[in-house]
Amino acid sequence: MDKCGEWKMSVKVGFGIIGAGMIAALHARVIKDLPNAYLVGIYDARQESARKLADQFQCKAYESFEEFLADQDIQAVTIAVPSGMHGEVAIPAAKAGKHILCEKPLEITLEKVDAVIRACDENHVLLSPVFQTRFSRPVQMVKEAMQAGRFGRMVLASAQMRWFRDTAYYSGSAWRGTWKLDGGGALMNQAIHMMDLLLYINGAPGEVFAFSGTLTHSIEVEDNLCAAVKFRNGSFGTVEVSTSCAPGFPRRLEFSGSTGTVAFEEDKITRWEFEKPLPEDETIIDAISQGKANAAGGRAPMNINCDGHARQIEDLADAILHGRRPFLDGREGRRAIEFICGIYESARTGKPFYFER
Repeated sequence: MDKCGEWKMSVKVGFGIIGAGMIAALHARVIKDLPNAYLVGIYDARQESARKLADQFQCKAYESFEEFLADQDIQAVTIAVPSGMHGEVAIPAAKAGKHILCEKPLEITLEKVDAVIRACDENHVLLSPVFQTRFSRPVQMVKEAMQAGRFGRMVLASAQMRWFRDTAYYSGSAWRGTWKLDGGGALMNQAIHMMDLLLYINGAPGEVFAFSGTLTHSIEVEDNLCAAVKFRNGSFGTVEVSTSCAPGFPRRLEFSGSTGTVAFEEDKITRWEFEKPLPEDETIIDAISQGKANAAGGRAPMNINCDGHARQIEDLADAILHGRRPFLDGREGRRAIEFICGIYESARTGKPFYFER
């Protein structure tokens, strides 16, 4: 490698992408624009898909997974294959010494999640599951308000996702809407980010009771689900998720305590009211009046902002370069899967599910 190549490797992390579907293109676009990362290449079992995406982003396409993992220019990988295959590629990547950014969910069962975490621990590589919404400023503002005690005693925390997916969304894919590769339906695939935020802001669940059904699509998994939750901090909550609500609406999260309430739709705060206002609240309240949140991914799968992905991949690259833990690691990613699996178990059995402490 020439001096220019050595300099590039010292200040930027080389990324490879596993998978060449819709979300892989977003990963590629983000990596190409980051100051501390660069795109080395793409692997997909469908070689023509990999070549097409590699041509689009001017990087290398690999003929085999082994060739991809053997490339020393790749220091980290982003995983963008179907959910139920995440462990199949993450574990070999960890054993090859690659740091990992994995699209949600980290895996579709706790057993598989734990296997991925263990492989990364044993091979001393970093693991960061994609929960890009944590990186948004509104989410961080609510988290800071919670940590500062501005809510008083928490009493209610709710998540509502009334999204829409047409028949073609499921029929056009061999893996969507299946237990084996999707791991679930509206809850696991679409609402997982909201489940992560419920736990991130309000804390761990204690018990849950849920109902689920497949009401408007011909799929194995649920397209509608409702659950009642009791959190360990004593507050109650509701989860309401759907991919049947035409034409699709913004996701909504709301947190209420004895001294304050905050709500946001998608990435926009829509309510910010506290018993004891602070001077900085005025700026937030002014912003609330500047229009409504749009439906974003509620109406189309790829109608999403890539800012969160950019912040998360940049954070992982920085963690690799400076020898620190990423802002969001594998064990944090496990929490949402545990929550979702508990909700599914309650819906399956018709009984409350109690989470282990």
